[in-house]
Amino acid sequence: MSDDLDESRLDEATLADDPLGQFTAWMADTVAAGLPEPTAMVLATVSGDGRPRARTVLLKSYDSGGFTFYTNRTSRKGTDLAEVPRACLLFPWHAIHRQVIIEGPVTALTTAESQPYFRSRAHGSQVGAWASRQSTVIGSRAELDDRYAELSRRWPEGTDVPMPDFWGGYRVIPEVVEFWQGRLNRLHDRLRYRRDGGAWVVERLSP
Repeated sequence: MSDDLDESRLDEATLADDPLGQFTAWMADTVAAGLPEPTAMVLATVSGDGRPRARTVLLKSYDSGGFTFYTNRTSRKGTDLAEVPRACLLFPWHAIHRQVIIEGPVTALTTAESQPYFRSRAHGSQVGAWASRQSTVIGSRAELDDRYAELSRRWPEGTDVPMPDFWGGYRVIPEVVEFWQGRLNRLHDRLRYRRDGGAWVVERLSP
């Protein structure tokens, strides 16, 4: 591990011109390294009354417009984002001594924008989106399983499952993106892209 940290470095001279290019390169490295769930990210939100909350979700797509995930809009993260439409994402790639942190405003995707991904999901996951009233209290596991079984009879395998009107995508629009590379003696490399008008400014942060 010490040898890995000694050889790993993040340098301004080799940094991509923009955070999307750098993220794409690091995501490719993460996939090549065989890390489980490379698209797993911690999504941090805050409620209207100032309560911070975090959970792990999966990144489903990203481009110059932002980083996209999908969820139940009535869940705690959905209600948080309705009240305070800003978020922080963290990709914890500990096995290769890297992290990426993304901060910015969040916009909800339209129904039309959310439909293609919903259609691409496995049939069981589509039914599951209806079965789970995410973040609400339920009496037992059996209650959830019974609801899923009932909905599976309504929409058996091979039939179209409509997308719930309480489900959809969100896009985090990056304003700040930090790339963190572990180094020896906790003297880590931290390079941050910060949006300044129409350009990106790169700043080195003290570890």
